Amino acid sequence: MKTLTLLRHAKSGWDDTSLRDFDRALNAKGKRAAARVGRHWRDLALTFDTVVASPAVRVVETLEHVASGYGDDLAPAWDRRLYLASAVTLLDVVRELPDSVESALLVGHNPGLEDLVLMLVPDNDQAPLRDAVEEKFPTASTARLTFDVAHWADLAANGATLDLFVRPRDLDPTLGPEAD
Repeated sequence: MKTLTLLRHAKSGWDDTSLRDFDRALNAKGKRAAARVGRHWRDLALTFDTVVASPAVRVVETLEHVASGYGDDLAPAWDRRLYLASAVTLLDVVRELPDSVESALLVGHNPGLEDLVLMLVPDNDQAPLRDAVEEKFPTASTARLTFDVAHWADLAANGATLDLFVRPRDLDPTLGPEAD
């Protein structure tokens, strides 16, 4: 059994138009959301054997704030391939994980993360969380997928169960889009 948790970076700012997209930092709401997500992970007792993350500034800052709420350093491996990656590229990265890893956290961007969930989770009546992901995978949201496989290389389309999908607004209504 393998567990893959996906985290989309928290809300970033667009105030400084001179910055490259890669260099955009979190805004105040994004910082609050990331810390709240970290506290929720702590409450759920989520653990990860490895963390792989995009090196974009908004991802780095998201992980810093998540770690402050979580109460532990997540010690990510930075992988440039995750920056604005497609679902296919993300899946390639996950399939390269060592089999000794049982639980992995992948932190990155949309639309790749959303597309990855939609690729891996079958579209059927037993997947109501999938419908929520398909509607929107907002910033700072968490999705957890489980796979009945022994090797990451064996992950395949429609082979996952989505057992958790949490948006920041589910944890605190002031973190929803209406609160902007």
